[in-house]
Amino acid sequence: MKNIFLFGECMIELMAASQEESSNTMKQSFAGDVFNTAVYLKRTFADVNVQLVTAIGKDQFSVDMIRYFKNENIGSDFVFQSETRIPGLYSIQLDEQGERSFTYWRENSAARQVMQHIDDEVISQLSTGDMFFFSGISLAVIEPDSREKFWTLIDKLKTSGIQVVFDPNYRPRMWSSPKEAQQQFELALHKSDISLPGVDDFEQLFGMTTVEEVYNYCKPFGINELIIKNGEQGVLVVVEGIISEFSITPVTNVVDTTSAGDSFNGVYLGSRMEGYSVNNSITLASKAAGFVIQHRGAIAPADEFDTFINAQLALVQ
Repeated sequence: MKNIFLFGECMIELMAASQEESSNTMKQSFAGDVFNTAVYLKRTFADVNVQLVTAIGKDQFSVDMIRYFKNENIGSDFVFQSETRIPGLYSIQLDEQGERSFTYWRENSAARQVMQHIDDEVISQLSTGDMFFFSGISLAVIEPDSREKFWTLIDKLKTSGIQVVFDPNYRPRMWSSPKEAQQQFELALHKSDISLPGVDDFEQLFGMTTVEEVYNYCKPFGINELIIKNGEQGVLVVVEGIISEFSITPVTNVVDTTSAGDSFNGVYLGSRMEGYSVNNSITLASKAAGFVIQHRGAIAPADEFDTFINAQLALVQ
């Protein structure tokens, strides 16, 4: 059985209960980029052992969150519980095109102190995995004085032979300055075996607007497997120096783009862990993302997603 550890934050999600502008009733769920990635990976590839690495509290929301992890068959062996802190919270607002904007309440979330729970014994256990995934949001969430300890963790995992995977997910408000984010992203790219940057994130952080610019920036880092996502414009893949381009069939019924990149990441990484070719992995991942953005919220209904993804898996067997 393959094992992947996903490091980051799961939050309380609030979204309007209906799409009507007058709606003032909020629907509560749980989400977060790394958690979303874990959900779609596990739903698609049930045989992969998927474990979250995060911190929550001991409040009722945290209890419900662990129950939700269990319902999604996601391991919580490394979900640490803070005595004094609780999960972060965010709300989503959608425009008519399904594009989202966020409001966050996470400054004192338990996940910011997750590195306090990671000692040598935990590192030893994490070293038994096949992949370790984190994102730009993961880096922004942890307290700045914990980052040196985080990079030490990454170095130890790499020494043990784990594939390190980084998604440069950029949220400007979470960083003290663009320069701080750039420095941390460069470290992450330097240490990554696989990276999944999106052109939209690099446009915000570096002013890059094309796949070519992103590729030229990432090339010196020597990333073994580079997956550059560019929305409807397609995907550029560089594996061991070999460049391939993949077109994407646009989705006409876009409802909510919240988890487009997360679902892509989860299905792509699961596909690669299970031995699928890059071509088939990109196909499955893009199909999954196209399905997810036709539904409201970060996590699509399980029964509908399962039916869809099983049909897609049958096509690439």
